[in-house]
Amino acid sequence: MKRTGAGILIIAAAIGVTAGFLLDQALTAGGRATFTPSVTLPIFLVLLGAIVVALALPIRRATRGTLAAPVNPFWALRIAMLAKASSIVGAAVAGLAGGLALFLLTRPVSPSVGSLGAIVATAVCGAALVAAGLYAEHLCTIRKDDDDEQPGGDAEPGG
Repeated sequence: MKRTGAGILIIAAAIGVTAGFLLDQALTAGGRATFTPSVTLPIFLVLLGAIVVALALPIRRATRGTLAAPVNPFWALRIAMLAKASSIVGAAVAGLAGGLALFLLTRPVSPSVGSLGAIVATAVCGAALVAAGLYAEHLCTIRKDDDDEQPGGDAEPGG
């Protein structure tokens, strides 16, 4: 499995910004109020990040030899994929909140503090989920062994 790169996170955030801006544009064009995320969304994002890191810690301990139990490779892969998905979702949610904020800040009327506060909190907690997901993904990686063969490497003489 390849680690999550900056490119995919930037793409997810860009899609989120576009979706957030267009959502508010469509709502106001239809005569409705702009979308404001729930206050519980930032709390949920932080809890999700904490759970992902907590699930990755036993894998890190087992791969570093500080835990007596062996690592179940399927469990480790599932946690690594959860961490990868969390970082991508965090980038998309942070981008969505950024798009909502961009729409509100480009209007001639000043937005209310409550709605802008919820949007900023969602963006910050989305970024925190990205960081937690990337950290958990780092915790799930194993060290390279010295005897691992590298493709295209020098072959042993006489073999």
